[in-house]
Amino acid sequence: MSDTIGTDEPAATPAGLAAPSAPRWRNWAGNQTCVPAAIERPASEAALVRIVEEAAARGERVKALGAGHSFTAAACTDGRLVDLSRLGRVLAVDPEAGRATVEAGITLRRLNEELAAHGVALENLGDIDVQTIAGAVSTGTHGTGARFGNLSTQVLGARIVGGSGEVVDCDATTEPEVANAARVGIGALGILSTVTLRVVPAFNLAAVAEPLDVDEVVGELDAHIDGNDHFEFFWFPHSRWALTKTNRRTTEPVAPRSRASAFVNDVVVENLALGALCRVATRVPSATRLIGAAVGAGGRSEYVDRADRVFATDRRVRFLEMEYAIPREAFPAAFAKLRRLIDRLGQPLSFPVECRWVAGDDIPLSPASGRDTAYVAVHVYRGEPYEQYFGGVEEIMAAVGGRPHWGKMHFRTAADLAPAYPRWDEFAAVRSRMDPDGRFANPYTDRVLGPPPHRRLRRTSR
Repeated sequence: MSDTIGTDEPAATPAGLAAPSAPRWRNWAGNQTCVPAAIERPASEAALVRIVEEAAARGERVKALGAGHSFTAAACTDGRLVDLSRLGRVLAVDPEAGRATVEAGITLRRLNEELAAHGVALENLGDIDVQTIAGAVSTGTHGTGARFGNLSTQVLGARIVGGSGEVVDCDATTEPEVANAARVGIGALGILSTVTLRVVPAFNLAAVAEPLDVDEVVGELDAHIDGNDHFEFFWFPHSRWALTKTNRRTTEPVAPRSRASAFVNDVVVENLALGALCRVATRVPSATRLIGAAVGAGGRSEYVDRADRVFATDRRVRFLEMEYAIPREAFPAAFAKLRRLIDRLGQPLSFPVECRWVAGDDIPLSPASGRDTAYVAVHVYRGEPYEQYFGGVEEIMAAVGGRPHWGKMHFRTAADLAPAYPRWDEFAAVRSRMDPDGRFANPYTDRVLGPPPHRRLRRTSR
């Protein structure tokens, strides 16, 4: 899966800088689109600097593009859209120091393979590995595990191209305020050029997937969460079934599923069968109940594999998603209200509700900032109505101090988001310094962060 830029690669790329083009851009889910003045594909930091400097001279906006897996308009612009895919190298890996420095456009999938070749790994990951590292950390992407933070907590430093083309090298000792804010920057501080990550010795995971009664899961939630390294569950609306996924770190040797088994489960069952049932459900709403029944009829699955291969799953069915981060202790009551909401709406839902847990952190705009966190994600099959469902979920989650995932759909604005983040002003101060003219602003950042302090940009003419 990748973003779709409907144009051929330019023929010439002088000085590491691809020639600009101006096609329509669309994200993976297909719910966000824009027509930038140009799409740039730099292959070096120097080329990236040149793009920003030229944009500054012309008074244009600039936005960075990762893999297009955000459901928001975070990457959209009418100015220059910078595709980071050619900035995809691993620059250095130091297993003894536990550090790796990579270019910002590397995908998590490629990064995981390269780290494994050096005998190291990221300590926690989300369940999709096609994003770029820049996009994943900038939006606060996370996995699950009550003792582990989101992906951004593994960032030790970065190089960022600011609003006038200056490069800021930042870490815990040099420009620490910038470094901390940029760990979840939503693309509003500048464009990441490189990212330095904390890595750990490579490890395996013993994975168990098992359908359980959702009431039993919620009733014994702390035991599931605290008794395992990683725990999550998917509750299927209109059913009593939750598919639980438990991972524990192990020194056991790899004993993966057979290729045939993995193909049947991941491709046939989780993608093709789900996609088919979703298409049927759009015409026959009662068919949504078949999905929960199929999960309940499934058996227990166990295997051991390299950690990143366990964390990641292949998502081929297109959907729309909202995800909220709430205080861990608020989860049981909020989840109960969500279930009652679904019953009240009466809308047939073919996609599960995904529930995960992470440790709190100290990053200003991290959804887990300052508190241990439960994440609740709701989805609809692409093309199904979502406004009433997502709006109701947001009302429930906001009432308990919920914060939206920056890359997932939500309806919040800066006015009501600012009070939900105790360190909001710290981020605003760094943004004012890094991008006073709003070089990296767009309508999405204007809505969720507020407009930049100064407006000296002209709208791009065509």
